[in-house]
Amino acid sequence: MLTKAQIKYIKSLTERKIRNEAKAFKAAGEKLATEWLLSDKAIEMVLGTTEWISMHSNLLAKHPEAKYFEVKESELAALTTLQTPNQVLLVIPIPESTAIPIRNEWYIALDDIQDPGNLGTIIRIADWFGISNVICSPGCVDQYNPKVVQSAMGSHLRVSVYESNLVPFLQSISLPKIAATLGGVPVYGMKRMEAGVLIIGNESKGISESVLKMATNKVTIPGKGGAESLNAAVSAGILCSLLLPC
Repeated sequence: MLTKAQIKYIKSLTERKIRNEAKAFKAAGEKLATEWLLSDKAIEMVLGTTEWISMHSNLLAKHPEAKYFEVKESELAALTTLQTPNQVLLVIPIPESTAIPIRNEWYIALDDIQDPGNLGTIIRIADWFGISNVICSPGCVDQYNPKVVQSAMGSHLRVSVYESNLVPFLQSISLPKIAATLGGVPVYGMKRMEAGVLIIGNESKGISESVLKMATNKVTIPGKGGAESLNAAVSAGILCSLLLPC
């Protein structure tokens, strides 16, 4: 049975400050929990309904390090931001930060992405296209925000997300730096590249001037309709589809 202190702790992981102090985050929902439990990553706590726990004993056996609690759906609902009925919630340790690996491959660099759904979706897009590293400026939403974790749908397991000032990072890497901007050349005329850095800017302000100066190429996705711009995550997906090797 969960104690009041444990309930308070799990609820508090919604806040970035507490996540940083506790070095832990939460992930809710059956699909997300299954992905994490199938992995060899450490799990701190598993909270599940009696039915869910009885049906997934084989997964739980893979993680003897975790503490297990049987809870009611109503209790889970109070601990998550999910709107639909939920069966399971995990508390997962945040891994120790490491240096960004510099290799001849693709990266995505994000300049002050604010929307959790956008960041989570971009992490998932990186996973789909085999991009192992996403670099976030300090002004980006936290990668362990519950809505980011939910949108990424387990892609944190395969994509490393780093926080770094983008200008020094871009200076340190000798790869093409492709900035997505309305003032760029049409992407349809560009050749696919074996490696590079795709730079995606803030949802309303775009890429900051200091970061834009680092770009070797500025590209845009031509449109025919009346929309002012494309969503940041949509742009990232389209550009990955057109620029990365088939």
